[in-house]
Amino acid sequence: MPTLIGPFRQLLPLDNLPERGAIRDDQLVIIQEGGVLVEGEKIVATGSFTQLKADHPDATIDEITEDLVAMPGLVDAHTHICYGGSRAMDFAARNAGISYLEIAKAGGGIWSTVQHTRAASKEQLTALTLERLDYLLQQGITTVEVKSGYGLSVSEELKQLRAIQAAGQTHQADVVSTCLAAHMLPRDFDGTADEYLQTILSDLVPVIKAEGLAERFDIFIEQSAFTTSQALGYLRALKAEGFTLTVHGDQFTAGGSEVAVAVGALSVDHLEVSDTAEIERLAQSSTIPVVLPGATIGLGCPWAPARRLLDAGCTMAIASDWNPGSAPQGNLLVQAAILAAFEKLSTAEILAGITQRAARALGLNDRGVLAPNFLADIVAFPTNDYREVLYQQGRLTAKRVWKKGSRGGRG
Repeated sequence: MPTLIGPFRQLLPLDNLPERGAIRDDQLVIIQEGGVLVEGEKIVATGSFTQLKADHPDATIDEITEDLVAMPGLVDAHTHICYGGSRAMDFAARNAGISYLEIAKAGGGIWSTVQHTRAASKEQLTALTLERLDYLLQQGITTVEVKSGYGLSVSEELKQLRAIQAAGQTHQADVVSTCLAAHMLPRDFDGTADEYLQTILSDLVPVIKAEGLAERFDIFIEQSAFTTSQALGYLRALKAEGFTLTVHGDQFTAGGSEVAVAVGALSVDHLEVSDTAEIERLAQSSTIPVVLPGATIGLGCPWAPARRLLDAGCTMAIASDWNPGSAPQGNLLVQAAILAAFEKLSTAEILAGITQRAARALGLNDRGVLAPNFLADIVAFPTNDYREVLYQQGRLTAKRVWKKGSRGGRG
């Protein structure tokens, strides 16, 4: 028995937008007094609520009696929400003039979170991750990528990945797990960076495959982490094992995006220092740039060149980078709205970047738009004008959320 949800004052399916490049606001299709017909977990049809009701008299009505604007459930394609502890001291130190890299060298940064995460049990990490997933679902985010990378040993990375898996199996939001064991060289590892990467390949990868803990691998290419040459060999070995690849690249120094393109990574995330050569290379590839405005807000560093990436023809996604160090805010809509103001991005570009293009950055082709045979992931905001969602810069919060056709969040 199908269910008809509506009527929404405005319904934005986002299913007609281009996969690459810039998007004008006049390309948005807006269905006034729209409805979504759902059966099971998937959408059957979208259109005029009145017409859908007449065409499907047997449908159960999930009636909307207030002013709501609906769009696809949001997708956060880059988070680190499985962690223990806080990095408030790092934030204070950065604001006092100490750089991110200086803090890391002094024992803060990622290694600080590693110590707190190692001290937490799998059950504690699962509970913390579930709390953060609750917050994201309340924002209307129905699909969340979650990375490991705060264990940095075989046993501790497995603990973190198992906690992510347990949270994903429990929570209504879909969780996409990514192994970021190559976040940095552990300070307690007795060997070189090359030897550490080989340990991941020989000792960690077989267990991940056996337990189905992740299908994606990431690496941080940076002065404080791994070099481009080290990353190339590591990523090629993972690709040969059948894993999907993503890269932390071009955050403080260039080079990561070039590696990502060379190995055919699905995405490269950060890109704050990407310039003409990097942008042109990405535009000529299938690698999707994912910009992370939360890191810019948290670190006070330049914005990723979002406008230039889109104008060059890239499929650009936007994600929160929610993590305890550089991006603790965790509010995707706030970050996206601020990015739009600084980079002069259209409303259509922002909405695509946190829905359909973000889904593509995770290799997910069954969500991110409201169209037949796609998942019935829907978020609705309390307004009669879709432009209010970004205009209010996060103050206008999601009122109702549907995940695979079922109500979730606070709705």
